[in-house]
Amino acid sequence: QVQLVESGGGLVQAGGSLRLSCAASGRTFSSYAMGWFRQAPGKEREFVAAINWSGGATYYADSVKGRFTISRDNAKNTVYLEMNSLKPEDTTVYYCAAATTRVPRSRPNEYAYWGQGTQVTVSS
Repeated sequence: QVQLVESGGGLVQAGGSLRLSCAASGRTFSSYAMGWFRQAPGKEREFVAAINWSGGATYYADSVKGRFTISRDNAKNTVYLEMNSLKPEDTTVYYCAAATTRVPRSRPNEYAYWGQGTQVTVSS
């Protein structure tokens, strides 16, 4: 069992930055890939970024590539999402998730554990 707790969301002006954190407990953190997703009301959960077990490989959705950076600190059992050049369309709830494998995935059904989500609001 894995417990995930996100933090760092909030309100920011367009062009600003936020850093999301996701603290994990339970199963050995370095054993699995991690991902960030986001979901707006009435819409499907959308892949944002993923990172492999060691942090050596990262993947991004085209919509955030060049603006967002995913990283992890296995010593602190934490994964991060650094978000720069934020746009109003980035406004939604962001979730971190733990995969069942070491290889990062982009589909929500490939992740077994989810955090409760943190709200990000970007004003224009």
